Amino acid sequence: MRTLLIRFAVTGLAFAVVSAQAAAPAMPGQTPKGPALIDAKNMTLYTFDKDSAGKSACNGTCAANWPALTAAPGSAASGDWTVVTRDDGTTQWAYKGKPLYTFAKDTKPGDANGDGVFNGAWHIAKP
Repeated sequence: MRTLLIRFAVTGLAFAVVSAQAAAPAMPGQTPKGPALIDAKNMTLYTFDKDSAGKSACNGTCAANWPALTAAPGSAASGDWTVVTRDDGTTQWAYKGKPLYTFAKDTKPGDANGDGVFNGAWHIAKP
């Protein structure tokens, strides 16, 4: 009986780990400007026109204003979600090949102040 309980516990733990890894790093949400991808804090996510597929062009001062949606070490790509390595060696989530960011001037959930910034180079990430 004890062996059976241990097997169930191990199986449950393995399922929890796989489920946690399979969870998307962002979810669909709503802003005053329409649907958007949002992070775990319900903050709007953005894409940057100057990024190339799988490569962030937002570093230094840019990254201070546009923090990356960071990926935890060991995060793995799944479906439309990929992991990008930034110039500083940290990792960042990308959706459909586009790295994702928050905007420092968005102060509360639902804000979308970054849409259209920098001559229209920043866009709300759409689900």
